[in-house]
Amino acid sequence: MTKRFRSANIHEGMLRAPTRAFLQALGQDDDEIARPHIGVFHTGGEMSPCNMLLRDQALHAKTGIYAAGGMPHECPVASVSDGLSIAHSGMRFSLVSREIIADSVEASTRGHQWDGIFAIGGCDKNLPGLMMGIVRCNVPGVFVHGGAALPGHFRGRDTNIGETYEMIGKVLAHEATADDLHEITHSCLPTAGSCAGQFTANTMGMVSEALGLAPIGSSMIPAVYSERAPLMRRAGVALMRAVMGDGPLPRDIVTRASLENACAVVSATGGSTNAALHLPAIAHEAGIRFHLDDVAAVFARTPLIADLQPGGRFLARDLYHVGGAGVVMRALLEAGALHGDCLTFTGRTLAQELEGAALPDGEVVRTVANARSTDGGVTMLTGNLCPDGALLKTAGLVTLVHRGPARVFESEEQAQAAVRDQRYERGDVIVIRNEGPRGGPGMREMLGITALIYGQGMGADVALLTDGRFSGATRGLCIGHAGPEAADRGPIALLRDGDIIAIDARPEARRITVELSDEELAARLAALPETVPVRLGGVLEKYTRLVGPAHQGAVTHSGAVEWPADH
Repeated sequence: MTKRFRSANIHEGMLRAPTRAFLQALGQDDDEIARPHIGVFHTGGEMSPCNMLLRDQALHAKTGIYAAGGMPHECPVASVSDGLSIAHSGMRFSLVSREIIADSVEASTRGHQWDGIFAIGGCDKNLPGLMMGIVRCNVPGVFVHGGAALPGHFRGRDTNIGETYEMIGKVLAHEATADDLHEITHSCLPTAGSCAGQFTANTMGMVSEALGLAPIGSSMIPAVYSERAPLMRRAGVALMRAVMGDGPLPRDIVTRASLENACAVVSATGGSTNAALHLPAIAHEAGIRFHLDDVAAVFARTPLIADLQPGGRFLARDLYHVGGAGVVMRALLEAGALHGDCLTFTGRTLAQELEGAALPDGEVVRTVANARSTDGGVTMLTGNLCPDGALLKTAGLVTLVHRGPARVFESEEQAQAAVRDQRYERGDVIVIRNEGPRGGPGMREMLGITALIYGQGMGADVALLTDGRFSGATRGLCIGHAGPEAADRGPIALLRDGDIIAIDARPEARRITVELSDEELAARLAALPETVPVRLGGVLEKYTRLVGPAHQGAVTHSGAVEWPADH
């Protein structure tokens, strides 16, 4: 019996004659109309170098899909560049764009009855957004990261965009000149592609492989390497095997075990803290409760074995040349730190897909026996200041203990002005509140501030706490995702200048507290005025009404969408 595809709903029968006319106007003949129809989603465009080459890669994916019997439909999706939205009000739309992307994938796939999804992303929020859309629609799907940029060259060594942010701080601290900043600005980003370090985009690219939604070895291939073309064609062919046969669906692939695999890869590479926001959101699409505490439990037991920036020495290109994400996953698998029986989009298990992966080189990636640390590069802190948890990237930190007075700011703009003018002291804990998912709204990232602090030579001498989030490029004692957020009357809303905050991120502690009695905190909460809502209008207004807390992924719907059959 010939398999009937969902897309037959749009073109079979007399009542669908107008639809067939539309498809014919797209250049399809009767044979092509009868094929399974595949949505090829990408965030390509000229809003960011991360996205610039994605349409070219989509064309190769379409070739593979067509050659394997499918009919591809290119579906560009809006994206917000973190690089162009950093350090101003535009960053409010970055995390929001994740939901817009996932919603767009659902609307197009269900509206057009696509039989499969091929998704390509290349900037921080569009990677999880596309994966969320794949899981939400639960049709055969594959995701491929568009690849990182090559590093720049600055005075005889590699550099990348993260160093440029920090150079601003050096200029303000009179430790570098405007000419230095001009030179590195023109050197740091020589090609298209995502940021070169283990920042959010590359972290989530590796997550896509660990989840089983992407081809093994795909995420670390630099964006400008010719190898990406055949990779896309092969992935298109593999997707069609799943569509034509009985390949696993995304919710067969995204399970608690595969989510733990993804967390392990983040931990083993010192990846972005943003993964702890995105993995619960992806889990939510599959109907799985997998929150910050679940993520943190895997982080705590998984060793840090990759030496990647910002906490280490190497970049995505370097990891690619020693074997890519597969090297990390094979090392973890052989140490019992991965679930090898998880399915991938190919229908094979993760262990089977890793059989040909390279062994650790000992430098870019170490063996588990010779790990950089026995627990991971990201940790969760709890205590009376953050009952729902807060996140800290510990990879590369010199000290894990800090105690000092709070220096409280009500917004990123206030804090940025103070840091720019160096109106803070060694030992301070800089607190930036009202930047959570709902209170921001949009949970802005603070790379502009953290880079200034590091550039001013104060990165090891102050701590930073926020209910916002950080870029994957952030380094230092920077604690984000503080929950509950200030807008939800969490303890961070009760802090005053001079309150003593104690941070202990050592494995035996993992605590963040304010040295105030329960009675004092209760009295401050009782006296805290109610927030007067500000009319926002547009997408931010809708987002504020719907968004949930950060420790649950900052999601905006009830999860596990069902797609009833059309009759």
